[in-house]
Amino acid sequence: MSADLLHYLNAVLKAEDDAITIINNQKMVLYWNDAAVQTYNITQSEIRNNRITDFFHKEDLMVLDVLETKEAVNNIYHRPREDKHVVINASPIFNGDKLIGAVSVERDITQIVKLNDNLETTSAELNELKQQIYANEPSSPFSNLAGNSQSLQDTIQIAQKAANTEATTLILGESGTGKEVCARAIHEASLRKDGPFIPVNCGAIPEALFESELFGYEGGTFSGAEKNGKAGKIEMADGGTLFLDEVGELPLEMQVKLLRVLQENTIYRIGDSKGRKVDVRFIAATNQNLANLMENKQFRTDLFYRLNVIELTMPSLRERTDDIPELAGLFLKQFAVKYQVPSPKLVDEAVQLLLRYDWPGNVRELRNMMERLIILSEKPIIEKQDLQSLFPNVKETDKSPKPDQSSTLPAEKENIEKQLIRETLIQSNGNKADTARKLGISRVTLYSKLRKYGIEV
Repeated sequence: MSADLLHYLNAVLKAEDDAITIINNQKMVLYWNDAAVQTYNITQSEIRNNRITDFFHKEDLMVLDVLETKEAVNNIYHRPREDKHVVINASPIFNGDKLIGAVSVERDITQIVKLNDNLETTSAELNELKQQIYANEPSSPFSNLAGNSQSLQDTIQIAQKAANTEATTLILGESGTGKEVCARAIHEASLRKDGPFIPVNCGAIPEALFESELFGYEGGTFSGAEKNGKAGKIEMADGGTLFLDEVGELPLEMQVKLLRVLQENTIYRIGDSKGRKVDVRFIAATNQNLANLMENKQFRTDLFYRLNVIELTMPSLRERTDDIPELAGLFLKQFAVKYQVPSPKLVDEAVQLLLRYDWPGNVRELRNMMERLIILSEKPIIEKQDLQSLFPNVKETDKSPKPDQSSTLPAEKENIEKQLIRETLIQSNGNKADTARKLGISRVTLYSKLRKYGIEV
């Protein structure tokens, strides 16, 4: 290269607003323009002719990944500092077939991100104003249980009757059918609607912490406790409703103490012998077979009958397939508003695929699917093949599978791995570095798997 041409090239690179980094195959920095200085606050005299890994962690450098994979990357989001947002394009540099280095170009999008944040704030304020405008319109608390199927309407009818009483209520149903939504509706339709609604997931509390979580403790009861003590969930629900989700997970010892509360309306904090009167309405829910648990002495019969004054069952989505088109359309509109994108339309074949799917995760699975569809698809019309490509696990239920159609263990493992990578990419907003970190693999391994499974970001 002539000296004049080199001067021209340096002038072009210097005039560029994007941060430009060029390294050789030994990871030595050959070029570092003024925009890179401004982005990272590292002068040219400090970094040039030194290893770039002396200044950055390896996982933060896309240019090193390119050096290892020998493949270009485009439009990768990165946050080098708390106040900086950039998009990276990086490419390997070859002399014939020999890799001699790599170049990285980073565009500062900080102002765009700030404008987007301001837009989201403004949109949220606008939605709040809309809600205030229509606040006076009559709306039933049970309107959140969308659907017109007979099985759902039968359940809602029982729930409405339960809301007019103080009776303890037991809600049965598979995971994802909307048991907590129903419990909240009962609370909001009752005379206790101005009181607190306190949900407790009994399956998420370690057994050793159950008593302190439900009943609270007095100050100085044990080391590490708060000085003035702490109210438990039951006490926090005084004047309102306590929702015990996954009540079948309650340890037997806690079942005895909960039964005492139901009988006496009195709680005893840990370290308290006097007791406190409470006014709490109990709603419990479970996806387990309590009859089997009672038979195996894992759930007390007397507690079951105390909780089961009114019993209702949330139907599975398989039992209310007529509601699927309405629910899918509702969720698409909700998430289109949330993500500020046009709401797509499902063609009839795509809807038919949803109707023939088995829905093991029920309404929650359908809701999550519609959210992922809004995030991943940019099409205004969603075809059947679009659903099949975005959600390979969503297949039409085959009532009579043939033996030779069963998946092999390696194939099933690959399907699970592929789906996990897709979902983690969504959670990370397409950030490959963050995705690799969450999956516990290197970015080079992630790139290899993206190519293997044909996953596009």
